[in-house]
Amino acid sequence: MNSLNKTFLPTKNYKNRNWFIIDCKGQKLGRLATIIATLLKGKIKPQYDPSVDTGDYVILINADSIILNESSKHYIVNKPGRPGRSLKIKNVVDCLPKFTIERAVKGMLSETETKRLMRRLRIYNNENHSHQAQAPILIDVSNFADTQQFSI
Repeated sequence: MNSLNKTFLPTKNYKNRNWFIIDCKGQKLGRLATIIATLLKGKIKPQYDPSVDTGDYVILINADSIILNESSKHYIVNKPGRPGRSLKIKNVVDCLPKFTIERAVKGMLSETETKRLMRRLRIYNNENHSHQAQAPILIDVSNFADTQQFSI
């Protein structure tokens, strides 16, 4: 009897992915982005391993009613690569909420995982979404303060 090698590591074709739904109404952008990044990476699962992708899908509803810190100014600077072109500066508050949320979540992911994990994020401006067939699990973000206590 060999007592070694009892740690479970998921294989590359691990397909146990859950769908989570989060209501953005009255939520702050930064707190919400950290929870989304954690779910996309799969860090809440007990079998999490950084070398294997075990992340989940996330559906955001009511993205229009997300809370931004409007007292501080946040700008998006687009600098085209051609010389002589002027900078395009846009205030974040004036942008689409989908773009703002995606930008916040992308900043919390590494460069190698960003493209792959952002495909699993679905953002809707109202409560209607087309993912009822996946039976998404509703997450109350106010109780999600400590991800170690959350279990599926």
